[in-house]
Amino acid sequence: ETLFVVDSMTGQDAVNTAKEFNDRLDFNGVVLTKLDGDTRGGAALSIRTVVTKPIKFIGTGEKMEAIDVFHPARMADRILGMGDVVSLVEEAKKLEKKIRKNQFDFNDFYNQIQQIKKMGNIKDLASMIPGVGKAIRDVDIPEDAFKGVEAIIQSMTPKERSNPGILNTSRRQRIAKGSGTNIQEVNKLIKQFDQTRKMMQMMTGNKMAQMMSRMKGMPGMPKMPGM
Repeated sequence: ETLFVVDSMTGQDAVNTAKEFNDRLDFNGVVLTKLDGDTRGGAALSIRTVVTKPIKFIGTGEKMEAIDVFHPARMADRILGMGDVVSLVEEAKKLEKKIRKNQFDFNDFYNQIQQIKKMGNIKDLASMIPGVGKAIRDVDIPEDAFKGVEAIIQSMTPKERSNPGILNTSRRQRIAKGSGTNIQEVNKLIKQFDQTRKMMQMMTGNKMAQMMSRMKGMPGMPKMPGM
């Protein structure tokens, strides 16, 4: 097949270029790149209309694993500003398998942050959760809320990200220095990561049901809905 690779950030120029190439080469489909930034991909609609050729793949990064099959419904959501919720759910399914095998690490944690950031403003996302909207109306959630966490994870070596258990005091001090934070912040993140991993393990499979059953039998525990 002959595929036309187009930069989604070039807008109308991408449409014009696609038309010219199609007139001369009659290519089979389009690969839309640079969808990892603020670009929503409106060019996708225009290109599809002008050249009447399918968009087959999209690129959301610089590596091979950042190339994905194009899904029209997800692109429509992106253009409308709704975020790629479906992709996040699929990522969660992949994570569940890793959690079951106790393989969830800082690489997965970092990737989840990137997925959430792609979906838009953190406060807007949180406000979609029933009962949360009013609660956070006057709360200031900065756009760079993940900045410190990202810096700490990026300051870890590949081995440290894959094996959080080796993060001793000297490693943590080096990470704090490299990320522009302090040892307390690094310790806090690692503690939160450990707690999150344990909680996620509890919630996989039948463990969540078992936990709820135990809670039901605890003295003074109020009756839970559906129990």
